[in-house]
Amino acid sequence: MGYLEKVELWKNFKGLEKNLKAELDQMDDNQLKDAFTDDLAFGTGGMRGVLGVGTNRMNIYIVAKATLGFGRYLKEQSDVACAKGVAISHDNRHQSKEFARISAEVLSSLGFRVFLFESLRPTPELSFAVRHFNCIGGIMITASHNPKEYNGYKIYDETGCQLVPQDADKVIKKIDEIKDYFDIETSLNHELIHYIGKEVDEAYIKEVKKIILRPNLKKNFKLTYTPLHGTGQVFAADVLRSEGYDVTPVKEQMTCDPDFSGVKTSNPENKEAYDESIELAKKIGAKICLATDPDADRLGIAVEHKGEYYLFTGNQTAAIILDYILKTRKELNTLPKKDGYIFTTNVSSTLPSIIAKDYGIKTEITLTGFKFIGEKAHEMVDMGKGEYVFGFEESYGCLVSPCVRDKDSIQAILMLCEAAAYYFEKGMDLYDALEEIYKKYGYYKEGITNITLKGLEGQAKIKRIMDFFRGNEISLKGFTISAKDDCMLGIHTEFGDKEDKKSFINLPKSNVIKYYLSDGSWVVLRPSGTEPKLKLYYGAKGNTEEEADAIVKKLTDELMAIVNLIK
Repeated sequence: MGYLEKVELWKNFKGLEKNLKAELDQMDDNQLKDAFTDDLAFGTGGMRGVLGVGTNRMNIYIVAKATLGFGRYLKEQSDVACAKGVAISHDNRHQSKEFARISAEVLSSLGFRVFLFESLRPTPELSFAVRHFNCIGGIMITASHNPKEYNGYKIYDETGCQLVPQDADKVIKKIDEIKDYFDIETSLNHELIHYIGKEVDEAYIKEVKKIILRPNLKKNFKLTYTPLHGTGQVFAADVLRSEGYDVTPVKEQMTCDPDFSGVKTSNPENKEAYDESIELAKKIGAKICLATDPDADRLGIAVEHKGEYYLFTGNQTAAIILDYILKTRKELNTLPKKDGYIFTTNVSSTLPSIIAKDYGIKTEITLTGFKFIGEKAHEMVDMGKGEYVFGFEESYGCLVSPCVRDKDSIQAILMLCEAAAYYFEKGMDLYDALEEIYKKYGYYKEGITNITLKGLEGQAKIKRIMDFFRGNEISLKGFTISAKDDCMLGIHTEFGDKEDKKSFINLPKSNVIKYYLSDGSWVVLRPSGTEPKLKLYYGAKGNTEEEADAIVKKLTDELMAIVNLIK
C-alpha cells in the first residue's frame, strides 16, 4: 500500500482521535510521505519514534497494532501464555500512560492477565516484574533519552530480556499481518488487568541490595541526584538514603514533566544535563553528581576533583565499577572458581576486558543492544553455562546482578557509590581511582560522533555511507588497518601482504562495520536503531592520557574526512 492510500485510509476513519485528525489535515506532501511511507520499525531498543499521526509515528493505533502482534506471538510460545500474563510499565513522556493502558486493554481482550504498574516505574523494574510474576512477557513504554517529541515501546520475553532479533522478527511478522489497525478489540476482560506498585518496588529493591559488598563503609560525603524528570524519581534517592548516603535531589528536576522543562537535555551523555546538578553540588559541597535517564536504565556521573567537576563516560564508569567489584570479591574470596564472564559490546571500551582478564574472568563480545547481554545472562544463570559477573555497554548502561535482564541504573548507583565510599576511606576520589586504573592497565580512551540525518532523505544518506564502507577498502593516514568486521555479511577479514583471510563472525547479522588497526585502535560505523543517526565510534590506547586523546582525535578526523566526501 502506497503512502497516499494510507493517508486516505486514515482520513476516512471517522473515529480518528481529534488531535491526530487536526494534525493530518494540516500536513503537506513531504510531511505525509515521512509519516506514512514506512511503518515504525523495531530497532536495537524496540520501537521508537516521533509522536503524531501516521504509520511511521507513535500513536494509540500503532501501539495497539504492535501489542496485538506481540500478544499473538506470545500465544504461540506457550499454551499457558494468557494465564502467565504480561507486565507493563511506562515513563513520564507524553501519552506514555495512555499507551500503557491501551496495551493492557488489547492484551486483556486477548485473554491475557496483565500486571500494569499504577504509575511510572524504571525500565529495570519492569524487567524484574516479568520475572517476579513469572510472566510470559513484558512491555515498557519509553523513548529513553530521546527528545520530548518522541515515545517508544520495548518488548520483553519471559526471562525479562528484550527480544533478540530472531524473536523480534517473529513479532514483526505478526504485526505486519494486521491490516485493520483501526478495529482492534480493546473492550473485553478488563477484570484481568491487575494494578501493581509498592509491593513490586519492595521486592525489587530487596533483590538489588544483595549486590552490596561492603555494607559497613563510611558514607561521609555528599551526593546530588537528578532523574531528569524521569522514572528514577520514584525511589533512587530513597534507596541511597536507606543505605546511609547523604543525597540531595535536584528539586526542579524531580517532577514528571513530559516537556523536560527543567533540563537542557534528557540525555545523561550530554554535559549540559549536569548544569543544575553541578551548581547545586558546588553550593552544598557534593563530591558526585548522579543523573539517570528518563527510564532510569542508564547512569551518568560528574565527579569533583580538586575543585573541578569531571564528566565520566559510560566506559569509564564501567571500568571503575568492574575493577571495584573484582578487587573486592578477590579480597572476600568470592571470585568465580571457573567460567566467570563479563559481557560487553563491539563498540565499547576494551579496558574492562583487560581488567577482567587480570582476575581470571573471561569476556564475551556482543552486538550493541543490552538485549544481547540479557540473553547471555540467561545462558549463564538459567542454563548453567557459567557465572555472570558483569555486563556493560558504552552508552552508560551496566548490570551487576542478573536478577534484572536489562541495564539497571539503580544497581549502578549503589555499586558506584559503594566504590566511592571505599576510595574516600583511602583518601581518594573516583577521579583518583580511574587514574590508578589507567596507570596499571594503560590509558584507554574512546570517542563517538553522532551524525543526525532525519527523514527519508536521511535514511538514504545513511545507506549510501554504509554501502560505501561495505563495498570499498579505505585507508586512514597514520594507521594500518589490520582487519575488518562486516556484521551484515557476517564476515571477518584479516588483511595480509599477499592475501586476505576471511572467516565467519559468530554474531547476529547487523548493519555494523568495524575496523581493527595494528596499534590496537579501532573504529566502528553503525546506524542507530532508535534515532535518525549514523554513529561513529573510536577506541585507542596510549602511554599517557594526552597520547590516547590525540589518537582518538586523529581517528575522528580521518574517518569524518571520508564520510564527508560521500554525497
